[in-house]
Amino acid sequence: MKTNDETQAVREADERESVTFGADRNKDFSKEPLCLSGRGVTRIFQTGKTTTVAVDHVDFDFHKGELISIVGESGSGKTTLSKMLLGLLEPSAGEISFMGKPRDISTRAKKKEYWQGIQAIFQDPFSSYNVFHKIDSVLLDCINMTGGKGLSKEEKFNKMVEACSFVNLKFAELTNKYPFELSGGQKRRVAMAGVLVMRPKVLVLDEPASGLDPRGKREMRALIEELRAKGHTIIIVSHNMDEVSWICDRICCLKEGRIRALKTPEELFSDRSVTGNIGIMRPPHPLRDVS
Repeated sequence: MKTNDETQAVREADERESVTFGADRNKDFSKEPLCLSGRGVTRIFQTGKTTTVAVDHVDFDFHKGELISIVGESGSGKTTLSKMLLGLLEPSAGEISFMGKPRDISTRAKKKEYWQGIQAIFQDPFSSYNVFHKIDSVLLDCINMTGGKGLSKEEKFNKMVEACSFVNLKFAELTNKYPFELSGGQKRRVAMAGVLVMRPKVLVLDEPASGLDPRGKREMRALIEELRAKGHTIIIVSHNMDEVSWICDRICCLKEGRIRALKTPEELFSDRSVTGNIGIMRPPHPLRDVS
């Protein structure tokens, strides 16, 4: 049986925790323009006689400047949903809209146009790059992908310097380095610099803090919040509720291919009927206090 002092201490601790959730708790993003939305979005995989419904008729609205976390255990459908958002997979049914208009990625040219507005940084950001290409070549490729081939050398150089500076890297120290010479945190920041030269409206981040030490996690979190402050819509795909709950505006919880909740962290963790059905628990402490 708790004493009055112990009960009061627990209550005060809960109150302290309740005000640390979310990146911008007081902002109503529903008043901001829609960046990505979906209605009845479904993805079915057929392997021989086996049919798997990976994503099952989900609806969502993500707004400009919002930081969304898509979370779920393995097999929940979060990876399939993120691939559909990126245009790497077509829905089997339903419709995805981008910037308020139905998305059309029916041709290669239309996909390239769509990818100018949405980009991803994967858990291993350099897995899709040639490891024998130096960092400046990687950044130049990103500039050329967005129609920058006609820019002068000086303009391209300035773009690379600016993008690296934003992610707290010095371009002059990277220009002769290869990806395998960088730390995990540096690789992610270089990948983010490459994405920033494309100036996308939406960023999809796959497990951005995975494998980073506490300092690297703090730096990555600060960078994500700075990008968000500049108006980017950011979607974090993660299985780690502890890490995303303290910075996101809303959490999109997937289970068995369906969105079981799309709520602010405060709403989600105060509704035990939802958290119990999904099988998640309130994080024990805010990530920002990890040293």
